[in-house]
Amino acid sequence: MAPVRVILTYKDYEALPNDGRIYEIHEGELSVTPAPTPDHQFTTRDLFLPIHAHVSAGDLGEVLFAPIDVIFSDITIVQPDLVFVEKAHLSRISSRGIEGPPTLIVQVLSPSTAQLNRTTHFQLFAKHGVPNYWIADPQARVIEAYVLREGGYELAVRASGAAPVSLPPFPGLTLIPDSLWR
Repeated sequence: MAPVRVILTYKDYEALPNDGRIYEIHEGELSVTPAPTPDHQFTTRDLFLPIHAHVSAGDLGEVLFAPIDVIFSDITIVQPDLVFVEKAHLSRISSRGIEGPPTLIVQVLSPSTAQLNRTTHFQLFAKHGVPNYWIADPQARVIEAYVLREGGYELAVRASGAAPVSLPPFPGLTLIPDSLWR
């Protein structure tokens, strides 16, 4: 007799413990990862600050950081490191989290999440229509900006070093990749 696959929903998600781990539901299946490391958090902070300043100065929308639920559907809920919701889509921010695709998701790689962020999240975010996805890799000291095209994500920019770079969806924001790493 084959095992029965249990499809978890948002209601099941709400019942999960608040124990410091990161719980997500990917197409009805539970994913659990450990809490981020301090280096991960430093990189997340150092990305958040210039993005937030740029978004606030231009009144472009909202930038939020983990933990924040992005609810793609009743069976797909994720907690990205950073999320940008452009002004035209601010109605997607509800009391539960962000309901629908944000304009940008940023994930900072950790040893325990690198595979998840490069495969499962990569596919889920594209499937659910997230227009921009950044992957920051502190170990490789690289930030990759992907843009959603027909058929999936396309690498728009792969940046490292001390040269300023602009990443979509922020043509007026320049980041210095080396400033993100400790």
